[in-house]
Amino acid sequence: MNETVITSRDNPVFRRLRKLAESARARREAGMTLLDGEHLLAAYLDAGGAPRTLVRAASSEAGRLSTFAVRCPQAKCVTLADALFAELSPVATPSGLLAEAAWLAPEPTQVATPLVVVLEDIQDPGNLGAMLRTAAAAGATQAVLSKGCHDPWSPKALRGGQGAQFVLPMRAGEDLVAWLQGFAGARIALALGQACDFYSLDLRGALALVAGNEGAGLSAAVCGAATRCAQIPMPGRVESLNASAALAVAIFEAVRQRRG
Repeated sequence: MNETVITSRDNPVFRRLRKLAESARARREAGMTLLDGEHLLAAYLDAGGAPRTLVRAASSEAGRLSTFAVRCPQAKCVTLADALFAELSPVATPSGLLAEAAWLAPEPTQVATPLVVVLEDIQDPGNLGAMLRTAAAAGATQAVLSKGCHDPWSPKALRGGQGAQFVLPMRAGEDLVAWLQGFAGARIALALGQACDFYSLDLRGALALVAGNEGAGLSAAVCGAATRCAQIPMPGRVESLNASAALAVAIFEAVRQRRG
């Protein structure tokens, strides 16, 4: 395995990687992102991805990189000085292993009773990644993201998703009102202050579950495009659930009902 050692911030490979780490626009224009750590890289390879570049920190064991280099021999192998690697890492304690990789675009599964998650203006990358992970774990057929959502391919969102972005069909930058109006099934918006108890609903047919921004919730326009607004019962002494937790409760209630 041949590795290129990079110690300068002026190196063109490092500059390209830093743009992917920092800029949603750069990721969008290139259709590329950075994967952080062994788990994400393994999930990407398992999903059929082929990384362009494998990167390790100089202090990280070379064997970690060579293990993956065997699975993707076309990838260029790079060793970065620890200080440079830290600039690319999405976490305070770097994993020591990154990969430059193209976005994957799995096709939506054509089923009679689709289960879609619709997300409006989710701003926190960890929250967004966790919501996509929950959707993938529940067998959702698609995720639809508004224009105001955080970039689902950012390194932090990818860490939150733990591979969900590689297997869950996504539509990003959507006009949610138009999309919801074109969806033939039930469109259930999760919102506070609703008389409708979410657990009273029949969720076994074609279903889109709509969750909103962490602070502001759903916009009036998106709520208006839903067939029903419903609240998850909360008998405890807090006023709301985290957006990711609310989606998890809702989608796994749908899974429970559909198991029969």
